[in-house]
Amino acid sequence: MPRFSVIVPAYKVQAYLPACLESVLSQSYEDLELIVVDDRSPDACGEIADEFAARDPRVRTVHLARNRGLGPARNAGISEATGDYLVFLDGDDTLTPHALRAIADRLKETGEPDVLLYDHSLVPWSGETVRSAFTGQLTEQGPAPFLLEDRPGLLRVPTAAWNMAYRGEFVEGGGFAFPPGHHADTSWTHLVLMSAEAIATLDRVCVHHRQPRRSRALGTAGHFDVFDQYDRVFAHIDSRPELARWRSVLSGRMVDDLWSVFADRDRLPRGSRAELLRRARDHYRAHRTPGRPVPVRSWLRHQVLRLGLYRTYRVVKLARRLGRRATGPVVRLASALRSAALRLHYRVQLCLPVREDRAVFAAYGGRGHGCNPGALEEAFRTFAPHIRTAWIARPEHHHTIPTATRRLRPGTAAHWTALARSKYLVNNTDFDRRLVKRPGQILVQTQHGTPLKHMGLDLQERPAVAGNLDFNEMLSGVDQWDHLLSPNRHTTLTWERVFPGGYTVLPYGCPRNDVFQRATSEDVRRLRESLGIPEGSVAILYAPTHRDYRRTQYAALDLDRLLRRLGPRFVVLARAHHRHGGPLVSPATGRVIDVSGHPSVESLCLASDALVTDYSSLMFDYANLDRPIVIHAEDLDAYEAARGTYFDLRSFAPGAVARSEDELTDIFATGHWHGSRSTQLRSVFRERFCPYDDGRAAERVVRHVVLGETESPPVIPLAERHPVPSAAAALDRFPPATVPLPTTDTPVTETR
Repeated sequence: MPRFSVIVPAYKVQAYLPACLESVLSQSYEDLELIVVDDRSPDACGEIADEFAARDPRVRTVHLARNRGLGPARNAGISEATGDYLVFLDGDDTLTPHALRAIADRLKETGEPDVLLYDHSLVPWSGETVRSAFTGQLTEQGPAPFLLEDRPGLLRVPTAAWNMAYRGEFVEGGGFAFPPGHHADTSWTHLVLMSAEAIATLDRVCVHHRQPRRSRALGTAGHFDVFDQYDRVFAHIDSRPELARWRSVLSGRMVDDLWSVFADRDRLPRGSRAELLRRARDHYRAHRTPGRPVPVRSWLRHQVLRLGLYRTYRVVKLARRLGRRATGPVVRLASALRSAALRLHYRVQLCLPVREDRAVFAAYGGRGHGCNPGALEEAFRTFAPHIRTAWIARPEHHHTIPTATRRLRPGTAAHWTALARSKYLVNNTDFDRRLVKRPGQILVQTQHGTPLKHMGLDLQERPAVAGNLDFNEMLSGVDQWDHLLSPNRHTTLTWERVFPGGYTVLPYGCPRNDVFQRATSEDVRRLRESLGIPEGSVAILYAPTHRDYRRTQYAALDLDRLLRRLGPRFVVLARAHHRHGGPLVSPATGRVIDVSGHPSVESLCLASDALVTDYSSLMFDYANLDRPIVIHAEDLDAYEAARGTYFDLRSFAPGAVARSEDELTDIFATGHWHGSRSTQLRSVFRERFCPYDDGRAAERVVRHVVLGETESPPVIPLAERHPVPSAAAALDRFPPATVPLPTTDTPVTETR
């Protein structure tokens, strides 16, 4: 029995059918059967299908005695299918390379769901590919499989048979079949999703769906078929009381579909729109759920369909068009005047003297107080109290800024005044590209950690990752730097090559890591209590980095399963990357504590007993605590291929390296995570990457840059540093994991 039955109905697509069939047969995943249904096509579709069947035993051709339409043709294919899962393609569609392998992997990963939805791109007659506008609904974040009630937004995904894979037993057991008619996918899709007990998604383009040129040749009856399809959907709901909760959602979807047919002037034959509106009014009244609130953005369409007011609709549409034409220029003029006023204000401020006692700070393009600039801002107030500090951040982050520091909103007059007249400018990214660096101003670029992944000019070799990065503009920003901080020799050599400029490198360490040497056991206790970490637990900080090669970011580990296997003594602090788009676990439950929104990652490091990460630069900072680090490198080859790394992490790791979730579990189960070999690896790692982080990095910067001192405080050797121990390390021994050891030998990768 094959894994997939790919069903392709063919009717008047002879120009595209060979490419469609070839895209299936050339898949890297070969466990399939291809069923081509010749729907009595008057062209050469039948002959083309027979030719493919003659050359490849995986192809079977079904010739229908008469033309029956798309839905019945698919039903004929279903009756011949023997695969575990059904996949549909139109005769002019194509599968993307390796699509079936990705689908098979996701099906296995999510426990063989009834339905798997995947993404598609539209291919207009002009030839370009346009990704679906509903890709956000296909996120792989969260538990899977799931029920439709957990992700009702999937009912907004285009109704199509070819963007899903269906478990064969589910289709057969549910008695699902395609109805006749042009809009057959409408009723099929809704009924399947409502009935499925296990649904999963795959955020990957698996199908290129061709869009032919618009034509009215279909006629009124073909487009009016949408009414019959929704009659079938609501009749099915009426026959099954447990589905009644979907009536209001689907009535809203019906309004959107009816409106899309009605409002598209190129879709209906001339003179038929009033007739369609009359029928839409009857359907609206028949299937609309009473009392359901109407969204403001769709109020007009609901009223037009409810009342059948065709002429009123035309008058309102004309009035709106005239209103947009009138208000658009006013809004643009007001915006232009404001921008011109701010530019004039900035130019005036540039003519005024630089204020020697002012410093302005920012981090991560407007986020809150933190990172290296945050540590330096505190050091300014401590060692140079005569300097008045200000912080640039968006309003939602102002609560993180100390009360002694002035708060500035980006794009305001006060913001531009600070940039024009402050002597000291400190950031871990670049300031606004319109910044004019004045004589007498000093710009300190801190960056944000030791680089493992490629940065700066090295991204020229990786355009997919660089995106719209303007390298000339980047170098113009580098030319404004006076000082660049570095925590180690590797970073210094990398920065000078990928950010070439006339700045001075300050090899003083990372100011944000100073807290690791100053914190006390009482600080650790207080932090753990505030985070809700049970006393006596081992707290693992899980902090994966961003994947440039994935549009949807999701946790590579099943944290709940990991904790079930490790036992009750372990908890996880789950920290998502700021580009992740949400928490790693939603909602966080049990012993998984979501700390994605915590303002200080340094506090999370202090509160934890071990770090589990993949390729995040946090590992270099965490090593200063001399606490266990475990690398989860399941997709290292893909990450290196997409982003590039400056050294092989497997050969120079800060601790044990796991290539899978099972290996990670084994590392904790055996105690290898805090064993002597891991300690030895971490010691070598610290010698290379933590030579200056002795707790006085920020002080050195302020004394050199602000106070003008030529002699920096001496660096405390690694052997003489005593960072605060973790809470679990303060016990007699680390509590063991309770996971049973695997029955088969599972290799644990330490280093190569």
